[in-house]
Amino acid sequence: MERKIKVGAVSYLNTKPLLYGLERSNIKDQIEIVLAYPAILAQKLRDGEIDMALMPVAALQEIEGAKIVSDYGIAADGNVVSVAIFSQLPLEEIDTVILDYQSRTSVRLTQLLFKEYWKKEVQFVPAGPDFIADIKGKTAGVIIGDRALAQLPGFKYNYDLSKAWKDHTGLPFVFAAWVSNKELSQAFIADFNAANAIGLNHLDEIAKENEVPYYSLKTYYNDNICYHLDTEKKKGLALFLEKISS
Repeated sequence: MERKIKVGAVSYLNTKPLLYGLERSNIKDQIEIVLAYPAILAQKLRDGEIDMALMPVAALQEIEGAKIVSDYGIAADGNVVSVAIFSQLPLEEIDTVILDYQSRTSVRLTQLLFKEYWKKEVQFVPAGPDFIADIKGKTAGVIIGDRALAQLPGFKYNYDLSKAWKDHTGLPFVFAAWVSNKELSQAFIADFNAANAIGLNHLDEIAKENEVPYYSLKTYYNDNICYHLDTEKKKGLALFLEKISS
């Protein structure tokens, strides 16, 4: 019996449509899904504990031999909603920004936008486990994933990072992609892409199964998240990687 391919993913709401097909198609017999925070998945791939991962794209440059191996990922063309700077004061009055430790991509995007788009100097500090309580006064915080959706009603201001990137560059933003640093067969990649596509035909059903009280997942899956990495998404990704490597 062939060894199963270890596939790392996060258990955020935004990944449910991609996992839907992986858990229901024939490919489920070829893979073992490992769930962890985005930043931890990058480390696991680097250490050889998993074979591929839905990984923050900022980590691509840090893993030898890493390359995108699927046509699917987590992207947005405008408001993504679940990756934002939250604050009680407008951005002009902010002097400190807490950076969510769960995703390297969001951290690098935030730093880039302050430098190039908002042209504002702030102090960046790493987040502790309960950092949301520290977002007050002149301190803002980057919150991502399910926690960001849950915080939408709690803050006077939030600045969507994907929308800011779109306003700055005119391009969509790719947050995560399926990445591997190993050789995977073309047959496996074809099956993997087909499995990813299955969930995109069941978005309303997936939204209903995972309902939350603070945001419409039907809107989130259909209007905010883009799962197919088309030419424009890849252009946005290439530009982001170029900017953070210079």
